[in-house]
Amino acid sequence: MSETQNTQEAKRQRTLVGRVVSNKMDKTVVVRVERRVKHPVFGKIMVRSNKYKAHDETNQYNEGDMVEIAEGRPISRDKSWTLHASSKKSLRPGSACCLKHRS
Repeated sequence: MSETQNTQEAKRQRTLVGRVVSNKMDKTVVVRVERRVKHPVFGKIMVRSNKYKAHDETNQYNEGDMVEIAEGRPISRDKSWTLHASSKKSLRPGSACCLKHRS
């Protein structure tokens, strides 16, 4: 029984939620993940961010989309994350979905 619990814990992937900031590469997107941390001395809440390159097999995500990425095996030198799910599509001005809602 303990062996099955250990294998389930080992298979659990680390996931992060962030926003796509670049999709100019083929089958790759750059995702910015923001986190809020408290300053150790002053106590002010600051926003820290990291950028991760993630594998997008179908090139379906655009800049501004909220996505969930999961850690996996290394795909290239910089890329060891894959897109897991999409939270919502972006509503950038001029995009096709915004033009439908305007009229």
